Amino acid sequence: MTGDSSRARTAPPAGSRNGRDAARSAAADLGHDELARGRRQLFDGPVGDARETLLLAATLLAAAPETAEAAHLSATDAAWASGDVVACLATLDATDTSGPADGRAAARSPAGEAGAPTADEGSASTTGEDGVPATPHTLDGPPLCGVVRGPVGSPSPQVMPGPDGPPLSGVVRGPEGSPSPLVARGAASPPSPGVAHLALPPADGGQSEESAPDPGPGRWVRDPFVRDYRDGMRALLARRPELAAGPLRRVLDRARRDDRPERLLRAAAAALLLGDVHAARTAGSRALAAARATECAAFEARALEYLAYGELRAGRHAQARAHAEEGVRAALMAGHRNTAASHHAMLALAASIEGDTAAVAGYASAALATARRHGLSQAATLAEWATARADLARGRPLDAADRLGPLVRPGPRRGHFAVWMLAVPCFVEAAVLAGQPEDARDVVADLARWAAFGADPHAPAQHARCRALLASDDRETDDLYLRALALHDESGGDFERARTELLYGRWLRRRRRLREARGRLGAALVGFDRCGAGAWADQARGELRANGAVSGREPAAGLSGLTPQQLRIARHVAEGATNREVAQRLAVSTRTVDYHLRNVFAALGVRSRMELARMVDQERR
Repeated sequence: MTGDSSRARTAPPAGSRNGRDAARSAAADLGHDELARGRRQLFDGPVGDARETLLLAATLLAAAPETAEAAHLSATDAAWASGDVVACLATLDATDTSGPADGRAAARSPAGEAGAPTADEGSASTTGEDGVPATPHTLDGPPLCGVVRGPVGSPSPQVMPGPDGPPLSGVVRGPEGSPSPLVARGAASPPSPGVAHLALPPADGGQSEESAPDPGPGRWVRDPFVRDYRDGMRALLARRPELAAGPLRRVLDRARRDDRPERLLRAAAAALLLGDVHAARTAGSRALAAARATECAAFEARALEYLAYGELRAGRHAQARAHAEEGVRAALMAGHRNTAASHHAMLALAASIEGDTAAVAGYASAALATARRHGLSQAATLAEWATARADLARGRPLDAADRLGPLVRPGPRRGHFAVWMLAVPCFVEAAVLAGQPEDARDVVADLARWAAFGADPHAPAQHARCRALLASDDRETDDLYLRALALHDESGGDFERARTELLYGRWLRRRRRLREARGRLGAALVGFDRCGAGAWADQARGELRANGAVSGREPAAGLSGLTPQQLRIARHVAEGATNREVAQRLAVSTRTVDYHLRNVFAALGVRSRMELARMVDQERR
């Protein structure tokens, strides 16, 4: 009996108060371990694994609601990075949890002792009075920098961008119908840039507006700041933008009185979702200053990501590149390869505007190497888009259309929900120039809904430009190009306007309206030169030559003497393509390629493909 009573004193019954306290303490210790593991995976590992680990941590930490809340929000970030809209909504609704009920926690908790918190207890314990959640730098243990990362570019309600993967290829696409009160001038991009950087795509028939879930209050949210952020995100993902503006604006208001970098990063994400680029840059700059003051490389890398994405959406590509280059260094210093992948994707996008094909290939390869291993849908979509835009800049529309088609059209390979819509204008242009306009018609309706959403200032002009490319009536085409240019005047941005001027000038030249074409092409050249878009400027110069005008800045000989079609053929041949392969890429006949190639040889004074390849290589250098 003495032995029995001694055992009773050292091992309290599972149902006793001491037994429950011991079990909860063991669960809390395990929860903190899982939380640390999940955060490491979120920034340097497979984000699918990170989400499951963080959900488990949230369940195990139910007795500490503030810490559980931080784990839950990080789990949402992981779902966003993977491009899983359904998982994002389930996590925000607290309907997707991990815990003892699924066997995983029981296997890692102290022998399934009675009193260990269950999923239901966790849910119940996170409701009630308001409290201030433990943020990454206030949790027990060593500081964890860079833990809070908003769902990322585009690019925003379209949400474009978030930067971890363009963006929402799933059941929930985005708003339908008229513009919402969420409308604000600026970039529409996902909380985590990545450019993505960038927006919530329009619905494509997967779920009706009436059946979209109603964003109600979250059971797991206690802190007012986090509650507003959660409600705004939930409303956008559920395609209820009219319910998103208020909460997201309150996030910005609360952040004005806060200097914690993780809160400021959430505010930057909210601003991008609202399309308020200025507010996003302000919050990002404050977050960067706070991160540098505390010497936290992880937060610095994230702040630079938001700044790079905001500059990219505003059309300031040189500044975006500078921020992203700094961001790569900070991310690698912190050991955050996932954040580094987002920065590499944004560097690829900036280089695609400059027309630096080799740089685009290098940056995109670096982004994809990590994105494919770790399930970063947003970063992967941005990198693919950048590669396709570089093809388009270098006169390879068929290659660009082949790459972009799967990303923007419905199907299992569609890109990240917050980014794919941003690539639609490039796909339409590539498909039309490649002689495949029918391939592009089905996505223009998606672009129309996105433009009506109102969060992306460039979308209305891009939509008008795409309609002009597909129009069959000359008067309608004229009107649409002029409408696009008028809309560009309202939204600003040299690069997008110059692209419209180039396409309009090319169309006018083919209609033999040479004087009008000269004005449009000249304006395009000035715009491309102003924003450093070298390859696009070369296209404008080629069209001016074909129009009978000569730019004072172009060289007197060499490849500059070729027409745009001759230049495209020369580059393909220099890369080793046969005449038949060139014909297939450009959607022309082999006889047409033969004719142009003979003229290329005569104009350049070369006698073989090897000499042509050598000359093309020298000019590129």
